[in-house]
Formats: sequence, structure tokens, C-alpha cells
Amino acid sequence: MLYSRDQKKLIENTSILTRQRTLFIALTLFSTLLINALASPTTFTKNATVASPNASEAVSQNMPVDLTGEFEGAPYRIQVPANWNGTLLVYVHGYRDKADHPGEVDDRSVDDAQAQQVLALGYALASSALRDNGWAVREGVLDIKYLTRFFHDHVATPQRTILLGFSMGSVITLASMERYGDRLYDGAIAGCAVGAGTSRSWDLTADFLLAYDVVFGMPPVWGNIGDVRDDLDFETEVAPKLVGEISNPLNFGLFEFIRLVSGTPGRGITPPPPFSAQPFFPRWVLADMKYATEYRAELERRAGGRIVQNLNHTYSLTIEEKAYLALLGLNAEPLLAAMNAQTNISAESSARNYLTRHADYTGNINRPVLTLHTIIDELIPVSHESAYRGTVTAAGRENLLFQTYTNGIGHCNFTSEQLLTALVAIDRWVRTDVRPVPSDFPAALGFDPLFTPPPFPQP
Repeated sequence: MLYSRDQKKLIENTSILTRQRTLFIALTLFSTLLINALASPTTFTKNATVASPNASEAVSQNMPVDLTGEFEGAPYRIQVPANWNGTLLVYVHGYRDKADHPGEVDDRSVDDAQAQQVLALGYALASSALRDNGWAVREGVLDIKYLTRFFHDHVATPQRTILLGFSMGSVITLASMERYGDRLYDGAIAGCAVGAGTSRSWDLTADFLLAYDVVFGMPPVWGNIGDVRDDLDFETEVAPKLVGEISNPLNFGLFEFIRLVSGTPGRGITPPPPFSAQPFFPRWVLADMKYATEYRAELERRAGGRIVQNLNHTYSLTIEEKAYLALLGLNAEPLLAAMNAQTNISAESSARNYLTRHADYTGNINRPVLTLHTIIDELIPVSHESAYRGTVTAAGRENLLFQTYTNGIGHCNFTSEQLLTALVAIDRWVRTDVRPVPSDFPAALGFDPLFTPPPFPQP
């Protein structure tokens, strides 16, 4: 399940809110760089100009550069300091809620917070708001390609180009590394990565919704498990029912069943207790339900039909999980039986093909990729990392992948030090061809070099 700081609040006018984090990543990543020394499209407008299209001439005569403009409806900003060190960072933001209901406004801003600190160190920054919000993976792959090529053609030729993609931006990043890693991009960080790819990720939202339906009942006005209503609104239709159920403490065991059977945050991983200083419940319920309903409806419209399926899924719990639920007064067996009686959800082939193209992975990466994941992630469980490693290993490219994990709680909840460590590692790898080692990610900074993610919960 997918999330970013760029999305709107999951619940408005209640005290239960999901904290957003993708913008935090932009802020901290840019600030932590302080100690790191190491075909353009036809529609283009710019608010600042570069006199010469020649790259070398641009470096010597036309720095600093501050360009803002738009490619095919995608706002962007490029900033290059006078003391540019030759490295271009291309930032790819996460999921942004599409303004598809009354009163909503699309966020079309470009993430370039704290850019002055980065520019002072000599790094060039390029960031795109993408031409659309929602699951804009197809558009995003093109938008960052156009932006990178424009930089090459009209600003300068970077010595290194590193992609930085988080949450949904990781899908754009990983797909881009497979398609253009040998031509445009020298390396990438994929944070809180959707490692299982688009199809399997959205299938998990159907598992979540099926479990919810078995436990609480899904109102027909929402649609059905395999096909949510195209204009379903989370805030006005889903949230009122969900908040009422969350507010009843007797329902905690039922929500724990939903959490465990849908694989959140991963088999064998124990989240913090409810309403603790670092809350997991009820935050995960609100966030996951918004993706399973309103955000899935947006992708169904985009793909042109039903997108999820569970034909090869088996729903089960371990003996220990069943015993835990029994302590909460819940017998899991009839609920599991009810779920396994409904493994007949199928997608429409054309819509499913859209998900596969935008994007499932082949694993054929040609340049270094570093993934960074919190162990307890409510939206994109860390089991995604197992899925991605399996895909890359099957392609014979495991030498180009390094995965690291932090003890943070929450989606994309990395510290400044952790982001810096990851950036230094990928920068060194790109510069020297020396792959990172576990000791590069010390436990003192909140990394867990011994952690192994659990398997992805479904085929």
C-alpha cells in the first residue's frame, strides 16, 4: 500500500490524522547533503534563461542557473550553483491526492525546499511536480526523463545523475532505472520502495478490503471488493463509518485480524501498542483504507477497469497469531474461511496490463540501486523488499542492489542521519564501483544490518 507526505489528510475535522512524510524526506535529504563533499518535448516555458545550449559553455559562462517552467503540463525547477560539483540529483515525489471531489485542490508545487543549502555545496537539483496527481507512474517516468534530458541539452552535462524516489516515486525510480539506467541515470535511492511492483501492491488493497468486509461489512454504496465505485470519496463516505468502528475499543481484536491477515507490517514484526508515543493503530487503518477505496478508485479510472485480483491467494495465520487473537477474544478460523471462500476476484485484462506496464519490474537494472526501508511501515510493508530482491536476483543483477533497513516506525520515517548515510553510500558506489557493505550503515544511527525482511504475503 502506498503513501506519501504529499497526499492530503486522511481524515479532516477529527483528531485522528495520518502524518505525512514525503516532504519531510525532501527537507532532510537536502539538509543532510551539507556534509557530503564527495528529445526534449515541444512545449517548454521558462522563467529564467540559459544563453548557450552548449553544455561546456553553460558551465563556464552561465552559472548559477535557476530555471522554472513546464513540460507537457509538469511544473519543474532546475537549480545549479556557480560552484557546481558535477552531480545532478533528480528528486521524484510520492503519491499526491488527485483533486477529484468537491472542495479539493491539486497540489502542483515543486519540491525544492532548503535548496539554498544544497546549492551552497555545489549540487544541482532538478524536481518535477509531474503532469498529473494520482497514480501518475506512466507520466512520471516520462516527466523525469524529459527533465533530465533538458538539463543535458540546455544546461550542462552532469558527471553523475542520481535519482531519489520515495513511496510512489520509488516506482517511477525503479522503472526508470530499468529503462534508462544505462543512458540517463547512474544510480538511485528508492526509499520506502514499492518493491513488489504495482500489480501485487494494489492486490494487497483487495486483501485488506476483503478482510474488512468479512469483519465489519462493506456498504454496497462503496462498490465491491473487486471494483470500488469510481467516484468514491474517503472523507465523506468511508471515514465516518471507519472512525466509529475505530472508536470502539471492543473492535481492536477485529482490526488486529485485518492487520495480520493482510500482512501489515509483516509476518513476525510486532508494531507498537495502540495509542502509544509512536502510534501504529489507528493510523495504519486510516491510511490503508484510503488507498483501498478512494485512491484505488482513481487508479481504476486511469486504467479503465477492474485492476485487482486474488485468484492465487490463500489467507492464513500462524499458530502464534491465532493464539494472540484468541487472547483478544477472537476466533480467527471462521473469518479465514470466509475470506478463502472468496478467492474469485479477477481483474480486467486491459486494466491489469496497464498496471503491469506502470509498473511491474523485470529486475534488469544496469546501474546501482540502493533501497531504504523502515522495518515497521504501515503502507508499504517491508516485505516489499523481499519481493524486489527476488525479482532482481532472478534477473541475475543482485550485484547492483543493496538493501538497508532502519528501526524507524512509520512510512518513510527516516532520520536526517539515515538519509545522509544512504546518499553517501550511493554516491560512493556510483563514483568508485565499490558496493556498500553492512558496516556502512551503523546501528548507532538506527540501522539494523542484521534484519531480514519477511516474505511478501501473497504470490
